[in-house]
Amino acid sequence: DPRQWYTAYATCKGNKQSPINIVTKNVLYDKNLKPLNFEGYDVKGSSKWKIENNGHTGKYYQIFTVIITSPKIGGGGLERKYKAIELHLHWGVQDGQQYIPGSEHSIDGEKQAMELHVVHIRDDVSDITEAKKYTDGVAVLAFFIKVEEENKNYAALINELENIEYKGKTLMLMEPLPLSSLLPPEEDLRRYYRYKGSLTTPDCHEGVTWTIFEKPIELSVLQISQFSTVRFDGENSTHMAENFRPVQFLNERKVYWSSASTLLPTAKVLMLVLMLTYILSSL
Repeated sequence: DPRQWYTAYATCKGNKQSPINIVTKNVLYDKNLKPLNFEGYDVKGSSKWKIENNGHTGKYYQIFTVIITSPKIGGGGLERKYKAIELHLHWGVQDGQQYIPGSEHSIDGEKQAMELHVVHIRDDVSDITEAKKYTDGVAVLAFFIKVEEENKNYAALINELENIEYKGKTLMLMEPLPLSSLLPPEEDLRRYYRYKGSLTTPDCHEGVTWTIFEKPIELSVLQISQFSTVRFDGENSTHMAENFRPVQFLNERKVYWSSASTLLPTAKVLMLVLMLTYILSSL
């Protein structure tokens, strides 16, 4: 039970935990949050991707991960460059005809079907262990995934799921994909939220710079349901579902918003009210 993680990992009861619910009326506009620079995201890469089903260990659930190398991010208010080391997903569960959302973050209380995390570490460190020694050691890009039309760019990744059905038995290598092919177009990534948080699995390390993009990725309900064909453990174990951590308290933290080119959500509403007032008064 994620609520009991703190008994084994004290950090999981810290004041800067993730995920959170983003309340748009409380976000603060930050002029320094310019569009991020994506280096190598559009390149296929020479190293094959390692795909692993981590299953569950002890008291907590993990998810399968894809080990990647070389792409980097910078700019966007980040004070240094970060290199991508893995991507993983969180999802919900199919309940009859309804799919119960499984994204970790939410906006104004609304969750989406899934959430993709691309985990980065400082480009001057060798691994995640070393990155955790710094307060700015880890940066995660988070993308909501919503139910829409089929996304052919995910076909190769989804096709590999049958090869990692069971925990620990398989570690497959697949042809790398340009990371950008799995994400919304770069021009749609100018609007995002930023806050300081933690990893969402134990050890719940605090020192993670989170970037949550507004524009979701789109997958079909059939594609989304395929992720639940993998299992938490062996042949007779439970299918992997609801592998997300519940929302954590924001405490004294602030959430910042990037969009310099458009109005803040609350400002949009105010502008609409003013326009309606003007129209009605002129009748």
